[in-house]
Amino acid sequence: MSIPPPPPGSRTPDPHLDPGSQEPNLGDTRAPVGFDVVEEENPRTDGNIEAAENAIELKEVEGLSQGRIVWRRFVRHRGAMISLTVIVLITLVAYTSEGLSLWGIRLPGWWPYDYTQLVPIENRGIPSWTHPFGQDDLGRDMFAVVMRGTQQSLMIVFVVGIIATVIGVVIGSLSGFFRGWTDQVLMRVTDIVIIIPLIVLTAVLGRKFGASGAIVLALVLGLASWTGLARLVRGDVLSLREREFVDAARVAGASSARIMFVHILPNSIGVIIVNTTLLMSATILTEAAIGFLGFGVQPPDVSLGSIIYQYQQAFDTRPWLFFWPALFIILIALTINFIGDGLRDAFDPRQKRALNKAARKSAAAAREKAHVAAVAEKDAAARAASKP
Repeated sequence: MSIPPPPPGSRTPDPHLDPGSQEPNLGDTRAPVGFDVVEEENPRTDGNIEAAENAIELKEVEGLSQGRIVWRRFVRHRGAMISLTVIVLITLVAYTSEGLSLWGIRLPGWWPYDYTQLVPIENRGIPSWTHPFGQDDLGRDMFAVVMRGTQQSLMIVFVVGIIATVIGVVIGSLSGFFRGWTDQVLMRVTDIVIIIPLIVLTAVLGRKFGASGAIVLALVLGLASWTGLARLVRGDVLSLREREFVDAARVAGASSARIMFVHILPNSIGVIIVNTTLLMSATILTEAAIGFLGFGVQPPDVSLGSIIYQYQQAFDTRPWLFFWPALFIILIALTINFIGDGLRDAFDPRQKRALNKAARKSAAAAREKAHVAAVAEKDAAARAASKP
C-alpha cells in the first residue's frame, strides 16, 4: 500500500531542522534538551565595579615601591594628616617656648617666663594677654608650667614607645621563629610580667625615683609595657615563618638571623607600627593616671598628670588650672590614635581609601557605566521576551 504524498504547500517535518515538531524517540542522542531561561531581575554589577576600581588602583601605584605606596596611602588619610600636624605643632610650641632643661643644661625658649619663676599675680590669676593660661596661687605662669608638663609627658611617651617596641619585637620574633623551649621560656617570662599590675608597679617605683626626673618613670613604664606587642609579633612570625619566601631563603643558605630580621620582620612592620602607636596613646593616659595619684613626676619638675594632681582642688573656683593640662592630654592621646588609624589603613592592602580624587572620579564613571550597561541589558532582554 503506497503512502499518499503530502498536500501541496505542506512541509514534511524534519526532526533535525524542527526538533519541536515531533516527539523524539527514546534513546535518540540527537534529541533536544530544553531549558527554561529565567531572567535575573536585578543583574549584579558588583564584580565589574570592584574590578574597575582595582584596575584603577593598580594603575595608580604601578611602578612604585612598597614604601612609596604606604606613604601615599598614609598622606591621603585626612584624619591622620591633621593629627600629625597637630602633634608636631604641640611638640614645637612646647619645646621652643619653654626651652630645654635636661641634666643641668638649660636652653632658654622664646616665652618670657620659666615654669619655676614666681611673678606678681595679675588680674587675680585669670587668663589674660600676659598670661594666656592664667596664674596659680604662687604666681607661676600656667602657660610655662603646662608647656613644661607637655615636654615631660611627650618625652615619656616616646621613650616608652621605643623601649617597649624594641623589647616586644625581639622577644616576640625570637619566640615565634625558634619555637620549642625558646618559645616556652620567653612566653612564661611574658606571662609573669603581664600579671604584675602596671599602675601599682609604676606608682611604687615612680614614688621612689620620681624626683630623679621623668626619664626614670619612662624607663619603668617601657620595661613593663612590651608584653602585648610581644604576643602580637609572636603570632605574626609564627604564620610568616611557614611562607614560601622563608623556605626559599633557607634553601639559599640564609642564616636564621637574616631570615628573621631581613625577610620576616619587614612583613610584620604594619602590626608593629600600629600597635606601637596604640601603646604610646595608652602611655599618656597611664602617666596622667599615675601623676594624678601623686606617684609620677615629683616637684619641682612637672608633667601633665602631676599638674592636674596639684590643682585638682581648684576645679570649682579656677577651672583653667585644670582645663589646660587635661586638654593637652586629650589632644595627644587622640592625635596618636588617629595617626595609628592612618598607619593601619596605609599598611593594609585591602583598604580602598588610597584612591585620589581623579581615581575616585574614574571609579564613579566606571560604576555609572556599569549601571547603564546593566539597565540596557535588562531592557533588551525584556523586549526580546515580549516579542511573539
